[in-house]
Amino acid sequence: MDRLKTWQQSINLVGSSTIDDVWERHVADSLQLVALAPEEAKIWVDLGSGGGLPGLVVAAARHGLEGAETHLVETNARKCAFLHVAAQAMDVVVHIHNQRIEDLGRAEKRPRADIISARALAPLSRLCDLAEPFMWKNTVCLFHKGQDVESELTQSSRYRTMSVVQIPSLVGGSGTILRLEEVADEQKS
Repeated sequence: MDRLKTWQQSINLVGSSTIDDVWERHVADSLQLVALAPEEAKIWVDLGSGGGLPGLVVAAARHGLEGAETHLVETNARKCAFLHVAAQAMDVVVHIHNQRIEDLGRAEKRPRADIISARALAPLSRLCDLAEPFMWKNTVCLFHKGQDVESELTQSSRYRTMSVVQIPSLVGGSGTILRLEEVADEQKS
């Protein structure tokens, strides 16, 4: 976490008001996703990885799991540089994709995700659009959401069907983790 604090001085990796509470606000918040993932899940794609939360934390927690891969997708080159340095310091193997999520989603060799995560990236309807190219029928999405979760779900239900479980965050506040399965775009059906 020292590296995060050092890099935070020149790049905004986490909210400045939360930097002194990294373990609870960010690490514990990220770790709770591991318990929500299906046991057989191998390929994890973290969209908008920024400071590596939850992607790097998840990769560290799943270190040594046979066949496990963690893909971090981040468009900002400086944040990707941090991800490389942090992954090396943590001794975890991750695949860092320094490109826009949409561009990787159109790539022929994009990862097919068992789990897709995102934290503080976009409203749910937009997240589903971004995640769709990486999905297959058994993909589970784990999205951290804040106090607007109900309105985001209402908006998304206009265009998509999905199985939704709302899980209160174990890390205080009004945070919710959305566990989505069977996500389908109504307009493409």
